[in-house]
Amino acid sequence: MPAKRVCIVGSGNWGSSIAKIIGNNVRSSNRFDPNVNMWVYEEVIDGKKLTEIINTEHENVKYLPGHKLPKNVVAVPDVTEAVKRAGVLVFVIPHQFIGGICEKMKPHIAEGTIGISLIKGIDEGPDGPKLISDIIREKLEIDVSVLMGANIASEVADGRFCETTIGAKSEQNGRIFKELLQTPNFRITVVEESDTVELCGALKNIVAVGAGFCDGLGFGDNTKAAVIRLGLMEMVAFAKLFCKGPVSSTTFLESCGVADLITTCYGGRNRKVAEAFFKTSKPIAQLETELLNGQKLQGPQTSAEVYKLLKKRDMVDKFPLFSAVYEICFEGKKVDEFIVCLQNHPEHRSGSCSGV
Repeated sequence: MPAKRVCIVGSGNWGSSIAKIIGNNVRSSNRFDPNVNMWVYEEVIDGKKLTEIINTEHENVKYLPGHKLPKNVVAVPDVTEAVKRAGVLVFVIPHQFIGGICEKMKPHIAEGTIGISLIKGIDEGPDGPKLISDIIREKLEIDVSVLMGANIASEVADGRFCETTIGAKSEQNGRIFKELLQTPNFRITVVEESDTVELCGALKNIVAVGAGFCDGLGFGDNTKAAVIRLGLMEMVAFAKLFCKGPVSSTTFLESCGVADLITTCYGGRNRKVAEAFFKTSKPIAQLETELLNGQKLQGPQTSAEVYKLLKKRDMVDKFPLFSAVYEICFEGKKVDEFIVCLQNHPEHRSGSCSGV
């Protein structure tokens, strides 16, 4: 069987961190082609194209400065060129761009190509949430797995030990992606419940925004622990309400579940920007530019998609934490009022969150 060529679709902070792992792993495997394409949205940095900088200096100086990328990772500015002859696609771009990118890629996708999504977010579908993996499956007609976990990009790039979860409906493809991505310090568990894994990755960012509000307000670790617990309850309830397949509690004990939630609520970008949102009163878009080098947050956008779905089902009051994050980010509700959603949470009134 010919070696599979890998293309990484995206090159931000997380995409570049994953490129370090993939670039090194393919060189020691007979399953994969030793050369890796990475699609880079072209930008000009100090008068030079970002792709040229990456290909000559082997460093993404904008999104992952201080880390050398393997020389076999090649930056390509045209996504249609990047995906040609690829047998494995690794998607790691902001979720709001996935539809348009897939439309451009479609004519160039080879038969038998498989994909894995590292994208954390959801869209609104006609009958419930539209998972990013579903969008890719429908538009490209390929099998798609997902990877979600307690993986802050800079720490992964530093080679610090962490765990992650791959959700794969195909056992064979799960093994392929584990071989592509696992290292001694990036340990992978493969589970079949990929929809639950993916929802965990999207929903935890909403909870992290709430954690950031608490930090901005000066509340302590006890309050943040409550945010994490109540947020987890809402995550489980939402998954049970909207997932088409089974939703087991054990999946929430994987890295994609409670571990990712804790990490994001203490160290993620959604927490960081939400704290600054309260302290500075600046718009989120401005804070993205100032604090994230222009990268996009997923928490506020995901809260908007979730709110629409809950509104349709008249279930906003069953998910007060999710709803409060949306109302603060988009409807002018004051951050000071966030504590009310914790004080009056249905978990405290009835002993359980809806659907748990």
